[in-house]
Parts: sequence; C-alpha cells; structure tokens
Amino acid sequence: MKIKSIFASALALTAITFAACNDNDSPIGSSLTEDSITITVDSTFTVTGHSIANSAVQSRTLLQLLGRIDAKGYGSLSSDVVTQFMPSVSLDTTGVTVNSIDSLKLMMAVYHGNFVGDSITPMGIDIYRLNRNLPSPIYSDFNPEGYFDPSDKLASTVYNASTLGESDSLKLAAYHTLSVKLPRELAQEFFTAYKTNPANFASPTAFINNVFKGLYIHNSYGSGRLTLVSTTMMRAYYRRTIKKEDGTDSIQSTMANYFAVTPEIITNNNIGLKLAPAVTEMVNNGDNIVVSPTGYDVEFAFPVKDIISSYRAHKGNESAINTLTFSIPADSIPNEFAFGPAPCMLMVLKSKKAEFFQNNSLPDNVTSFTADYNSTSGCYNFGAMREYLMSLIDKDDITPDDYTFVLTPVKVDTETNSDYYYGSTTTVTSVTPYISAPTLTKISFDKAKIKFTYSNQMINY
Repeated sequence: MKIKSIFASALALTAITFAACNDNDSPIGSSLTEDSITITVDSTFTVTGHSIANSAVQSRTLLQLLGRIDAKGYGSLSSDVVTQFMPSVSLDTTGVTVNSIDSLKLMMAVYHGNFVGDSITPMGIDIYRLNRNLPSPIYSDFNPEGYFDPSDKLASTVYNASTLGESDSLKLAAYHTLSVKLPRELAQEFFTAYKTNPANFASPTAFINNVFKGLYIHNSYGSGRLTLVSTTMMRAYYRRTIKKEDGTDSIQSTMANYFAVTPEIITNNNIGLKLAPAVTEMVNNGDNIVVSPTGYDVEFAFPVKDIISSYRAHKGNESAINTLTFSIPADSIPNEFAFGPAPCMLMVLKSKKAEFFQNNSLPDNVTSFTADYNSTSGCYNFGAMREYLMSLIDKDDITPDDYTFVLTPVKVDTETNSDYYYGSTTTVTSVTPYISAPTLTKISFDKAKIKFTYSNQMINY
C-alpha cells in the first residue's frame, strides 16, 4: 500500500497568536478547540489496456499530406488529397475581360523541413477536377473513385522538398512553394461565372454547388517522401487596362489569390497504411501500441470505481478531494526513420471519441484530456482529473461508459493573448487527429502512476 498521510495542526498558529495577546486570566484561550487535517496521497491503483484498430480518422485540418513512404519497423504509408476551395467574395473586373486572363496556378506552401524521407527524391502528382460534392463527414479511408474523371486530368508536375538551386532569398524564407500550372480555360471559366452571377461567390456552399466542386491531388509516381503542405490556394494572373490622363490605355499585369483552402470547407487526406509485421506482432503479443496517422489507438479502463471506494473507506466526516493525476510512460519503438511517440495525446471516453472530433470539441477535463509528451521523463502527464472524479463521486451506477478511455494522437492549436494587467494567456483553439507525420508509441501501463490526494479534517473537542 502506497498511501501516505500527512498530519497538520490547522489552528496551531492561531492558538499561539491568542496566547501572545492574552495579558489577563481570561478563560477564552482555554476554551479554543484545535482542528487537525490529514492529507492522504493514494497511489495504489493499477491500469490495464489493449490496442484497438483505428483504420480511419476525421482529420478536420488544413494540413495536407502528400506522398508515399516505406519505413522498416513502421510500414508503408501513402496519402493524397481531396479538397474544396473557399472563393473570394469579389473578383477584379475593372478593365478586365475574359481574354485578359493569362494563367492560373495552384500554390502549395511547404515550410522548410516539413517532410519525412529523402528531400531530393522526385515525386509526381496528377490533379483532377472533382465532379461530385464531397461527403460530410469525411474520413481518411475515403476512396475518391467516382468523384472525378480519370480521363480529364487538369495538370501534372514533379516536385521535391529540397531548396537546392533556389535563390538565397528563397532559401531564407520560412517556406517554399510547390506551384502547378492549371489550364487557362479554368481561370476564364471562373471569371465568366462571376460576371454571370456574383452571388455564387458569396458563400462556399453556392460556389461548390454551382461553380467548382474542388480538386483531387493524386500521387502519380515516386516513393520515399511524405510532404506536409500547410497552405493551398489558386492564384490568377491577368492584365488590367487602365485609362491614363491623356486618354490612352495602359496595360498593367497583376495577380490575385482568389481561392483558398480554409476551415469552412472540406479538405481530406486519403491515407493508406500497411503496418510492418513487427508492429502487428507486438500488438498480438499484448503490447499497448499507438500508431498514427491511422493504425492503432489504445483502449483502457481507468480505475475510478476503485478510487471512489478507497476514498469512501478512508474519508472522515469532513473530507475534501484535492487532486487526481495520471502519468503514463511511453517508449519509442525502433524503426528506419526514428518515428517516435506522438507529440500530444488525447485521452477521451471511448463513447465520446467520435462526437469529440465530429463537433470540433475542446478538452473539458471531465470526458476528455490532452497531455504533451515529456521527452525528459518519457511520459504523458494528465494533471487535471479532479473534475472528472467529482462528476462521478455521487453517482450510484458507474458503468463502463464512465471509465473506458481511448488514447489517440492529436494536434493541439493554441492562441496566446497578452493583457497589460494579467500578462499572457494561452487558449486551446482546436484539437484534431495527428496527421502531420507518422508516430509510433509504446504505452507502459505497468509503470503508469495514478496519484489521488484528499484531505480529512478531524475536530478535537
């Protein structure tokens, strides 16, 4: 039993103060009662779990993963993209005609280093126009067949992730851009559609239903790299005719970013994963393995019933629950590209997981929690579980839905605001399945530690 009790005299200082101020024989001091508080730290609880298949995730992210890679000790992973676009509310038509449109490019921004594998390996992509609305919700196992015409390819290109050959100014930039030339006719189609009915550009729904349903970006060939695209947009190049003061015309070449991938529209990474036999063997042998972007989650039963029973057995007449924390050790698993533990893990009730991602929920510290991986201690530390325990402490019938949790890798986005009086505060703005890079995590429940702290007050008369 690892239950520690710490005794403290709650009114000792108060009693001394009264004695120091008492200059007469008044009986007030002798009538005082002295309370004592016992603080108990209980860490006797154990946890067991098992890996469960996680074949599809609802990525709900602007990040787009392109490429294909084979990694010994991990497996084979591929990803291509289907995406809609948010239109600009207005297009430039002053001094511009449909024949003024020169070209249209798909621009995909890749931050330097946001890839896995060989930076100079040539990879190919084919780009197709979608001819059906994408389903909602959409998952990573989405099959785009039937949503595009394979004989109607808009563009192709070969790309790499290296900055070799780029100018010094581009090398110093935070990102480089993968640029693909799209048909001029598509840009002219957009311009004509806007001139005909600008209302179709006023909302993404109208634009997608009536003008343009989106793109399918397909890996055409190559293997050896996964590239993470952070921003995607379409840029139009055109000429504008301007009347000068002398009455003559001046031709001005310009460009505009008219269509972009934003949170309001659907973008999806179509992920294929075939795990290495070594990984599936570990799972079959009972190891708790988490693999992302798809693959395996870990399911486990949190011993909340045992915690409540222990508390009820030892609490006094006046008791208070102080803290409940949960620390889970995690290890790396050897693999060719050193894919390590997920940077952040979501711990969510199994019955709430689908709803959590479907509703773009944030951790509430009752049904869901997040913890960053601490590379120094090798642990995920869930340190704010008191409210979860308090929500169940008086419940008569605690069911598996109340304590069956899932661990799954996530990406957490935050926003920091500064205030003159209160300083900086950081707020979580979104939690989405982690698709930025492959991860491979071994969870060690046999070394996990639950620490439950509560206080008992005893009144001595």
